[in-house]
Amino acid sequence: MALHLQDTTRLHSGVNMPWFGLGVFQVEEGAELIQAVKSAIAYGYRSVDTAAIYQNERGVGQAVAEALAENQLAREDLFITSKVWNADLGYEATLAAYDASLEKLRLDYLDLYLIHWPVQGKYKDAWRALETLYTSGRVKAIGVSNFQIHHLEDVIRDAKITPMVNQVELHPYLSQRELRRFCKEQGIQIEAWSPLMQGQLLDQPVLKEIAAAHGKSVAQVILRWDLQHGIVTIPKSTKEHRIIENASVFDFELSTGDMERIDGLNQNKRTGPDPDHFDF
Repeated sequence: MALHLQDTTRLHSGVNMPWFGLGVFQVEEGAELIQAVKSAIAYGYRSVDTAAIYQNERGVGQAVAEALAENQLAREDLFITSKVWNADLGYEATLAAYDASLEKLRLDYLDLYLIHWPVQGKYKDAWRALETLYTSGRVKAIGVSNFQIHHLEDVIRDAKITPMVNQVELHPYLSQRELRRFCKEQGIQIEAWSPLMQGQLLDQPVLKEIAAAHGKSVAQVILRWDLQHGIVTIPKSTKEHRIIENASVFDFELSTGDMERIDGLNQNKRTGPDPDHFDF
C-alpha cells in the first residue's frame, strides 16, 4: 500500500513503478505543459505519462530535462511512460515509433512503453516489437492500454512476455472489477486513466459525503480509493495547486465501509471510447 508520493509497486519485470503520477492528456505543447510537469516533479512526483498522439512529447522532454537539472535529480529517479499510436502498430513501425518518441522526449530509454489501443489484427505484431525493445534492454517495462480481458488473453497466448501494465479508463463509475481480477491473476499492474472521470464525479453525493467526513476533496477520496485497491493512478492537471492537492492523499485512510460505498457506485459508464468499438 502506498504510504507516500514516491512509493512504488514492483512490476513482474522487477522494475519499480510509482503508484502516483502526472497525466498530460489534452495538454498542448507550450509553457503551461512545461510548467505543470516541472511543478509536479519539484513537488515530488516521479512519474509522468504521455503518448505519441498527445503531441506533447517535446514539451514533456524539455520539462523533464529542466526539472532534472533544477532539482538535482538523476534520470533514474523518474519514471516516464509513452505509448505507440494506432497508425504505427506493426513490428517495424512500432520500433520506429519508439525511436521517434525517444527523440522528441530527449531520452535514452523509456521506463514504460504501451500499446495505446487494441487495434484488431495489429496489436500482436506491435507486441512482438515491444518484446524486442524489452529483451534488447531499450525499455524498462512494456505494457498495453485499453485492453479488455479477451485482448489480453489473445496477446498472452503467443507472447514470450506477459504485459506488465494495463492502463485503462477506471473511476468509481467504471470500476473494472472483472478486468482488475484477471490482471491480478496474471501479474499485470492495472493503471487508471481519467481517474476523476474528467471532473464529472466532483459533485457526486456519496463521494462528497465521504470527502466531508475525512476533511478531504472528492478528487482526493477517489485517488485514495485507487491506491487502496492497488491501482496506479495518473490524474491530469496543469494547475500547481491542484497538482499538489491531488497528491495529498497519503495522510488519511478510507474505511472498509467507505471503500464498499464507492465500489457500489459502479455503472460501467465510460467517458472515453469502448475498447471493443472504436474506429481510429
